[in-house]
Amino acid sequence: YKGGETFALARVQDYIWDKDLLKVYFDTRNGMIGSDYSTKFAPWLAHGNVSPRYIARECRKYEQVRVENKSTYWVVFELLWRDYFKFFAKKHGDGIFYQNGILGNRSHGNKRKWGMDAKQVKAWKEGMTGYPLVDANMRELAATGFMSNRGRQNVASFFTIDMNMDWRYGGDHFEETLLDYDVHSNWGNWCSAAGMTGGRLNRFNILKQSKDYDFGGDYVRLWCPELKDVPDKYVHEPWQMSEALMEECGVKIGPGRDYPSPIVNPNVQPRIMNNGGGGRGGRGGRGRGGKQGGRGGRNGQRRDNNTNRGKGQRQDMKSLKVGTYKFD
Repeated sequence: YKGGETFALARVQDYIWDKDLLKVYFDTRNGMIGSDYSTKFAPWLAHGNVSPRYIARECRKYEQVRVENKSTYWVVFELLWRDYFKFFAKKHGDGIFYQNGILGNRSHGNKRKWGMDAKQVKAWKEGMTGYPLVDANMRELAATGFMSNRGRQNVASFFTIDMNMDWRYGGDHFEETLLDYDVHSNWGNWCSAAGMTGGRLNRFNILKQSKDYDFGGDYVRLWCPELKDVPDKYVHEPWQMSEALMEECGVKIGPGRDYPSPIVNPNVQPRIMNNGGGGRGGRGGRGRGGKQGGRGGRNGQRRDNNTNRGKGQRQDMKSLKVGTYKFD
């Protein structure tokens, strides 16, 4: 990324007009490899190099001269969601930074005793949790200052629910590392991921998400080269391999070896999910209840009816109903 208005406007021109990608945004936005699966406008928006109103107007112009569809609507919807968190922060003030979020000390279904294990937090930050999808995303963040929307939802859910670490350490790490850090969106989303906004707790089932959005393991292999020769069947669950297969693949899984064992037991449901504090795993939506994704193809096969969808995405993303908006 290069900062400034000139490069911001060039990206808007390139994505919307030159490459004509706006019309397929909804289908591609859950990708994780490459520069064009999503708009990538966020860093320039965060630094004030381009205004959300300018982008919304370009989307409206595109609808008038090229095509209007769910994708064109969805980009503007994302801008509105960004604005939502600004109003959310204005309403709740510094409550978005407290451990109990905007809920305070009152009793609620998602309330729990938070952990703080420095070694586990370090493993999460460094991409050494033993969960390849989480590790790949955290390594990309460390190397580039960027992480996909799909990745952010998964690593936040994993940190706050599966690991049960104090969610504020996750928010702080994102604040330190993200190129597109925005105080309202960052802390609002982390507060929501932890279940501290009063909504339902959405746990992302990491293994299901891995197979739905990195089908074939290309993304994991890109950022976790230790697993480059691991068969597709095991690339998201390398701990399932036998010692003989590990030897054949040239990687050893376990403490002190090439790649770590899972930092939390994959066969044990997080405690908070057993006491009435949340919904089922595998759901999407940034903590707002949007159910994104179905069961995928039968027998783990990728559905190929949508040619716009990314290579690793096994299923189409479901969404909320298209709404309406007006702006000057």
